[in-house]
Amino acid sequence: MLRPLNIYGNIVAYMADQEWIIPTCGRLLFAATLFMYFINSGLTKIGQGFSGALSPSMGAYVQILPKAFEAAGYDPSGLGMLQHIIVYAGILAEFILPVLIVLGLFTRIAALGLIVFVMVQSFTDVFGHGQVDALGGWFDRFPDSTILDQRSFWVFVLLTLVIKGGGPFAVDRLAGLRPSRLQNAL
Repeated sequence: MLRPLNIYGNIVAYMADQEWIIPTCGRLLFAATLFMYFINSGLTKIGQGFSGALSPSMGAYVQILPKAFEAAGYDPSGLGMLQHIIVYAGILAEFILPVLIVLGLFTRIAALGLIVFVMVQSFTDVFGHGQVDALGGWFDRFPDSTILDQRSFWVFVLLTLVIKGGGPFAVDRLAGLRPSRLQNAL
């Protein structure tokens, strides 16, 4: 009777010692499920061609600042400097942060940035676009609400990367960048 428990205990102890598994799987899971989501979402916010990549599309303003853009008569020139900065920052975040996570370069700060991005995105979806029905609810029998259910899993994966870092196969680790003392304290 004890032998199966000992085997199980040995397997669990071995897995617990493999610190590379969680951050590596976290980055792999992010790459497999969310990387293209963010890249494609970013592509909807830029114009056509090379010059279009340097200026936000009308869709960027509609998606990021729906009420402000409507109040400006759907004219970007009617928006203030801060609103333009917010749109540019959102577009850059959708492209740069996912790439950093997949590469494993500054993984912690990139994952933290995407957590903030997802929270702002969710707030905008509910209050800016009026998608209250998409909010869903926890502890119900429906696991597929777009905001509370799905994005909670996104944030969980990202939070794992904030805590654990990019793992041994991350670019910053392979380049010899040492983890901080704060990481060692965790």
